[in-house]
Amino acid sequence: MPQEDAQEEATAATGTPIPRRAAVAGAGALAVAGVAGIAACGNGGNGGDSGSGGEPEKGTVLGKASDVRVGGGTVFADAEIVVTQPSKGEFHGFSAVCTHQGCIVENVGNGTINCGCHGSKFNADDGSVAQGPASQPLPKQQVTVNSAGEIVAS
Repeated sequence: MPQEDAQEEATAATGTPIPRRAAVAGAGALAVAGVAGIAACGNGGNGGDSGSGGEPEKGTVLGKASDVRVGGGTVFADAEIVVTQPSKGEFHGFSAVCTHQGCIVENVGNGTINCGCHGSKFNADDGSVAQGPASQPLPKQQVTVNSAGEIVAS
């Protein structure tokens, strides 16, 4: 009779024998997937309830609204968001990922969001293409200014 500890087999719900190592590995993978699933359902910053009294999540603080000059904008490269302020108190958020080849845009100036990789320019008011080679606008990103004067991306 073979040694049971090395060659013990488990039986799947279908009645098909599966090696013990495969059963143990599968159980480990399910445990990791379960933890990942729980984490994904938590306060992942994707809006909705925060789980504490039904208050909405605060989002990601990008920086101070006072750092975004009127008629210009600021690139928050780590968050991959560019925020413009076309007129005083009016803030617009866009993806900072250029739609041409995925570079992070470089700066905002002269009414455009500028990509340094290939020269694409996007309208700072609405993210539309002002100059190619990009052919698609920058996707809009939801941004607000909180009571502390911080720009928050949701």
